[in-house]
Amino acid sequence: MTGLVHTARELREAVEGRPGGVGVVMTMGALHEGHATLVRTARERVGDGTVVVTVFVNPLQFGPNEDFDRYPRTLDADVATAARAGADLVFAPSVDEVYPGGQPRVRISAGPMGEGYEGASRPGHFDGMLTVVAKLLHLTRPDVAFYGQKDAQQLALIRRMVTDLNFPAEIVGVPTVREPDGLALSSRNRYLSDGDRESALTLSRALFAGREALDDGPDAVRAAARTVLEKGDGLAVDYLALIDPDDFTEAAPGHTGPAVLAVAAKVGTTRLIDNVPLEFGVRR
Repeated sequence: MTGLVHTARELREAVEGRPGGVGVVMTMGALHEGHATLVRTARERVGDGTVVVTVFVNPLQFGPNEDFDRYPRTLDADVATAARAGADLVFAPSVDEVYPGGQPRVRISAGPMGEGYEGASRPGHFDGMLTVVAKLLHLTRPDVAFYGQKDAQQLALIRRMVTDLNFPAEIVGVPTVREPDGLALSSRNRYLSDGDRESALTLSRALFAGREALDDGPDAVRAAARTVLEKGDGLAVDYLALIDPDDFTEAAPGHTGPAVLAVAAKVGTTRLIDNVPLEFGVRR
């Protein structure tokens, strides 16, 4: 049976004495199959150890015109989803539990890696994200933490923070889960009308087209994806970028090694992101 705890003390007492390692999946709730995949991956990795799912809507990640109050809170359903996927504990703290002195005066800075792409569209978002991830890593004390590859810049920043600040946790990226038609799963998909959803498919189609041009090099990848985006209706594209995940800067024309082809767009009133990982210079 999956336990539900709300305080750091309850969490420590629930984890103490359990055998094996600890795996954590951090979420803001409204769990869907993508989150369930993260939990199942954690379960497989830690075996008889403990899988903790955190559910916390972090106010530091929302700008003044963003949807903090609108963000769905579905804790009962989230606990049930986590349980079916194999979680042992759900840690759902209050804002006062995470930030007992009010909003923190000292925060983690994302630095230059957090200034472009999603950081440019959402100033301060990544500072808030890294601050709460750092706190939750301290509170949950995992051996390994699992994050979705769909949030590519977030994943890159968490990996950089853990390396730069010597957090004793391994960070594992888990492939994006998609609907059968290719749409990446997201808690924000619930805001899409039927027409919006059809428009949203242009994002994944553009990424897949770029991936098909991989053997022709970075410029061909960008061009193939851009062609599909330009033919799409109902999109307000923020960016299409081919990114070096090591420092999250635009990949050079002769780039070899890992890369991320990423796109962000507003579909109706809903902003969506998606990406595909690529590997240049590897013979297929």
